[in-house]
Amino acid sequence: MAKWVYSFGGGKAEGASAMKNLLGGKGANLAEMANLGLPVPPGFTISTEVCTFYYANGRTFPADLTEQVEAALAHVGKLAGHTFGDPDDPLLVSVRSGARASMPGMMDTVLNLGLNDSTVDAVAKSAGDERFAWDSYRRFIQMYSNVVLEVEHHNFEEILEVYKDQKGYLQDTDLKAEDWRKIVVSYKEVVQRETGKAFPQHPKEQLWGAIGAVFSSWMNHRAITYRRLHDIPESWGTAVNVQAMVFGNMGESSATGVAFTRNPANGENALYGEFLINAQGEDVVAGIRTPQNITEAARIAAKSEKPSLEQAMPEVFAEFVRATQLLEKHYRDMQDMEFTVERGKFWMLQTRNGKRTARAALRVAVEMADAGLITRQEAIHRIEPASLDQLLHPTLDPKAERKIVATGLPASPGAASGEIVFSSDEAETLKAAGHKVILVRVETSPEDIHGMHAAEGILTTRGGMTSHAAVVARGMGKPCVSGAGTVRVDYATQTMTALGKTFNKGDIVTIDGATGQVMEGAVAMRHPELSGDFAVLMGWADAERRMKVRANADTPHDARVARQFGAEGIGLCRTEHMFFDNDRIVAVREMILADDEAGRRAALAKILPMQRGDFAALFEIMHGLPVTIRLLDPPLHEFLPHTTQEIAEVAAATGADPEKLRRRANELHEFNPMLGFRGVRLAVAFPEIAEMQARAIFEGAVEAQKKTGENVTPEIMVPLVFSKRELDLVKERIDAMAEAVAKETGVTLPYHVGTMIELPRAALRAGEIAETAEFFSFGTNDLTQTTLGISRDDAGSFLGIYVQKNILPQDPFVALDQEGVGELVALAAERGRKTRDKIKLGICGEHGGDPSSIAFCEKTGLDYVSCSPYRVPIARLAAAQAALGQAARSTA
Repeated sequence: MAKWVYSFGGGKAEGASAMKNLLGGKGANLAEMANLGLPVPPGFTISTEVCTFYYANGRTFPADLTEQVEAALAHVGKLAGHTFGDPDDPLLVSVRSGARASMPGMMDTVLNLGLNDSTVDAVAKSAGDERFAWDSYRRFIQMYSNVVLEVEHHNFEEILEVYKDQKGYLQDTDLKAEDWRKIVVSYKEVVQRETGKAFPQHPKEQLWGAIGAVFSSWMNHRAITYRRLHDIPESWGTAVNVQAMVFGNMGESSATGVAFTRNPANGENALYGEFLINAQGEDVVAGIRTPQNITEAARIAAKSEKPSLEQAMPEVFAEFVRATQLLEKHYRDMQDMEFTVERGKFWMLQTRNGKRTARAALRVAVEMADAGLITRQEAIHRIEPASLDQLLHPTLDPKAERKIVATGLPASPGAASGEIVFSSDEAETLKAAGHKVILVRVETSPEDIHGMHAAEGILTTRGGMTSHAAVVARGMGKPCVSGAGTVRVDYATQTMTALGKTFNKGDIVTIDGATGQVMEGAVAMRHPELSGDFAVLMGWADAERRMKVRANADTPHDARVARQFGAEGIGLCRTEHMFFDNDRIVAVREMILADDEAGRRAALAKILPMQRGDFAALFEIMHGLPVTIRLLDPPLHEFLPHTTQEIAEVAAATGADPEKLRRRANELHEFNPMLGFRGVRLAVAFPEIAEMQARAIFEGAVEAQKKTGENVTPEIMVPLVFSKRELDLVKERIDAMAEAVAKETGVTLPYHVGTMIELPRAALRAGEIAETAEFFSFGTNDLTQTTLGISRDDAGSFLGIYVQKNILPQDPFVALDQEGVGELVALAAERGRKTRDKIKLGICGEHGGDPSSIAFCEKTGLDYVSCSPYRVPIARLAAAQAALGQAARSTA
């Protein structure tokens, strides 16, 4: 017979903390606390395997589950000294969820189960407290009806509030036993009205209803959403924990509370928590009463006049402190605990590893490692890489008032305040005049690059987490809220409307890219601090990782930020991003629209000194570290003039006929520009473009080398290649320019020519391409698009559905599609190495900053990852965790 139920209590248990997958986190930890000899109310856990059975068999239970549950109930009753369902001496129980991963508040709980119209009198008699019994009964009816019978919570709250108003009561504690009797009658009438049935009186019917409701809550909307946000697989399921009730609402010698062994906000090694006298657990978190501090030090700091637990119940406090110290030492991590005091008797109800801010996580990990409680390697694993985002950008002061007017998607972390502007040109103009601005657009396009660069932050009413605004903002380290659908933008009147309020150009707003909130006015900020525990842990991580971490950087500002965050070079400089400034784009348009080589070379001559200065600055900032420069790769539509004014600007610069330029622009128009005349195709058709860029690279490198005294070895990357022949043609021009610059300057520079693998055919022909290419950089943004046939800019309408229906595990533009795109990367790496065993391999798409994708890169043996400057610390930590994980697998 399969074992579905595991008992705990009385100083022993059938489970242990190592059985989390089977018993869920709560059940495993209850068993562990019982084995440690801590005072845990007896109970039993129905395993996660029952949850799997439940959903695989039309929401039914295994045939032998009833027998095992009844046996476990009898054992609990024996330990507790009461009998479940006994009208004279009833055992009351709680029924709680317990998933493998902590999901606080996402699933359902029922307390005081076993109360009915007769057992309530028995409890009153046994407790010697009629008020307590009827208060517990009304709580049970309210909770059970909401969780199991699906009667809306407000039905009960309205009855209670009206009754209190009529009686002139302020607090729930003001109600007497007779008051609760009347409330119970009204509550049962609500159940009869809303469900057509009387409130269930039989304890066993109540129990199975609650067990079914908890299993069902695994698939409620909030649990599904939480799992999606935290990458928790649906297949894990939840366990159900049935436990003898202990009561914190049995008078002034009873209490209940929640506490952490350390401060979860800042990591301070001091007890942190709250409790209430004469209350049940939900009262502490419900906000109905003001909780009291656990420690006297915390009470004094809070300037509270209400006694602390340390002061009010010193013996209980001492016992609680001993338990917290034991648990933190045993679990070797900060603990989040729930406890109850029943008439002076202390009980532990739960412990789990506590959720904490990134700042607190760093402090706790470093201090525990320094104390020898954990190793440095364990400390590295304790930090969620993505959580470092909280520390790398300005954040809102948690104490500041927020007047929220809209909420969109948290597309790029950080917070910013500024004047509203509706055009990129105006953003740039105001920035130059010393103003801080928030660029507000319906959606952004590549032509908004200069405005996005000038703005403190970006707000769009359309677009998802992988939209143009989101991707570019993350790359720039700018906060961005995208898809704020309740905001209405009117470009004609230069206004935006949100929450019924109209904001004009120049009004101040604040956006929080970590929460998606849009706020009226300026909100106080906190700026990042990258020293102390952060620096210590990053040093430990750097000592463990194998892969290098570079940054995607196109400007001196990007390069400086990258170096500040520990980048070991530039893995991708997108040269087309250098041309969107007003003083440059006209020259680029002149080059593109020229109808002969002479015209193109004339325009390129204007661009050459600009590019030389760009590259010299990057080489200088990187001070001898590798810099990979990608040759021009713009879909032409990003640069073509579209308006009459833009065409007139090019005509004035070139002396050409505007009408002729308009016809030329129409000739170059493409229906699918992402697969059009771009990348290597430009260099093959117009080699003079590649020549200009190569010359600028080599001249800039010579200039930087003279200034810094550091050797510069440029890495020149040819994009969108699908054949060796394409690369050969372009490399010929690069080599010619290297030779020419060496003759002119007397300086011969070493350099490498490689390619970006971003097309499936390039991955398949990697062995042949590696005959010419000295390095591969996997451009996984385009490789994902071309492999899956999905446009990054347009996929938001259906990707969420694909993830929801388990067609894709997650957005493939956020986390690498390891089965499809990943197989091409691994294949190209393998074939490239067979041809050139020392070929350098890296990744420079958005996935270079994603921890799960970085783990794949480690497994595949890539040499480096390259990511946004603001994700460099995340990548450094993720690379260390990946290296440690790979090493552990190798020795297993």
